[in-house]
Amino acid sequence: MPSHLFADRPAQPPEPGSVDALISQTRRLRGDVDAVRRDTVVDDDDAQGRWQRALCDLAVHHLDDLREHLGQLKEGLPPVPEAVAFPQAAPEVAPEVQTRVGSAEWNLLTDEVSWSDELFQIFGRSPESGALPLDELGSTLFSEDQPLLTAWVTACLVDGRPIDGEFRIVRADGRVRTLHMRGEPVLDSDGCTASMWAVLRDVSELRRSQRAVRESRDSLQRQREIAQTEHRLAVELQEAVLPPWRGSLRFPHSDAGTLDVAAHYLPSATSALIGGDWYDALELPDGCSMLTVGDLTGHGVTATSGMAMMLGALRGMAMAGIAPGPLMGWLNQLLETSVQPALGSAVCCRYDPARRVLSWAQAGHPAPLLFRRGSGRALTPPEGVLLGATSGASYGQAEERLEVGDLLVLHTDGLTPRSIEFSRADGTERLLALAPRLSAARSARDCVRLVVEEFAESEREDDACVLVARVGG
Repeated sequence: MPSHLFADRPAQPPEPGSVDALISQTRRLRGDVDAVRRDTVVDDDDAQGRWQRALCDLAVHHLDDLREHLGQLKEGLPPVPEAVAFPQAAPEVAPEVQTRVGSAEWNLLTDEVSWSDELFQIFGRSPESGALPLDELGSTLFSEDQPLLTAWVTACLVDGRPIDGEFRIVRADGRVRTLHMRGEPVLDSDGCTASMWAVLRDVSELRRSQRAVRESRDSLQRQREIAQTEHRLAVELQEAVLPPWRGSLRFPHSDAGTLDVAAHYLPSATSALIGGDWYDALELPDGCSMLTVGDLTGHGVTATSGMAMMLGALRGMAMAGIAPGPLMGWLNQLLETSVQPALGSAVCCRYDPARRVLSWAQAGHPAPLLFRRGSGRALTPPEGVLLGATSGASYGQAEERLEVGDLLVLHTDGLTPRSIEFSRADGTERLLALAPRLSAARSARDCVRLVVEEFAESEREDDACVLVARVGG
C-alpha cells in the first residue's frame, strides 16, 4: 500500500457519472435491506429471528461503509499541497451515521503529528487538545491490546513492515471502540524511515453485528441440537413403550372366541414432533383381553414420558382386574397428581371371549367403530370427560355383545385433519365407508393396512394410532 506522498503522479479519479450510479444503487439496496430488517419480528425465544435480524444489521453496516467510501471516491483528494491529504466525509452519508474513517501521519524527524478531523471524532478528542504522538497512542488502548500495537509500530518503523490489524480504545467519554489500522513507513531519500502514516477505520458496529450473527448462529445451532436430541429420546422412549408388533396377535392363544389384533402408529404429516399417542393390547390373567388407545396433549419427551406413565398404570390396573370404568377414574386421578400437568383422552376395552362381551369406557375419546356384515357404526359412548380435566370425575361403562367376524376399530383423534372443510365427523364417515373393504380383508393386519392407505395422504396436524381387532370363532 504505497504512500500517496511518494506517488509519481496523482491518481486519476473515475468518471463522476459511474460513481453516482454506484452510490444510487447502494442507497437503494440499503433501503431494501433496512425494510427487511424492520419487518423482521424478533422475540427473546426466537433464535432464527435474531439470526436473521443480525444478518440484516451486518448487511446495513457493510452498505453504509460502501456508500461512504464511494462518496470519498467521488470527492477525490482535496488540493492539500504537502504532507497528508485527509479523506473527506461523503455528502451522501446521513448526519446520524457515525464517522468511521480517519487518517494520521507521525513525522519522526520533526515530531509533528497530523490527524484528520474524522480521526479526532473517532477518538472522541477535540482538535484543541491536539493529536496524540505515537508513544501516547497506546495509552488509549485496552491494556491487553497495548503490547500488540507496540509490536506493530516497532516492526513498521524498524523493519519497514506494513501495519494491518485491529485494537480497542477507550475514549474520554468511556465508550469502547474497535479500530482497524492500516499503515506504512514513509522513507526519505536515504531509505530511512522519516514518518509513518495510517488510515484508521472504526469497525465497532461491524464487529458487533458480526458477533451478533455468530452468537445467534451458535444459539440456533444449540437449539437445533437440543431439538434433535429431544426428538431422538422421544422416539426411543416411544419405541420402548409401545408394543413392537410386526403383524397380528391372537388373544387368548387357544380358546374359542379369540381376537385377531393389529395396530399402527402414524406420525404427524406436518410436524417432526412426537406426541403422546398410544395403543396396546394385552391378554389378562382371567383369559380376557384388554384393548386401548389414547392420547396426551403436548409433544416431545414430556408427552412421551407422560404416555409411558399412563400406559404403565393402565396395564397394571388391567392386570389387577379393575374394570374399564373405574380404571378411567384412577387414570384421571393419576394425571391430576402428575408433575407435568396435561390433558388426555382414552378408550379402554375389556373383552370376555367366553361370553363374547365387550365392556368399555372412554374419556373424551372417539368411540370404537363396530363393523358387521359389510356395514359399520360407532358404539354409543358412556359418560366420560377428558382425563385431567375435572377432579374426582366418574366414568361410565358400556357393554356390547360381539359376533364371530365382527371388527372393532379404535383410533386416536389425530387420524384425520381438523379443519372447517374436513371435520372429525367427516373422518369417522370416511372410516365407516371402508366397511365393505374391511369386511373382505383376511386379517386384522390387512385391515390396518387399508386404514393407513386411506389416511396416509391426509395433512394430519398430530400423530395418530389405529388398532383393529377381529372376533374369531
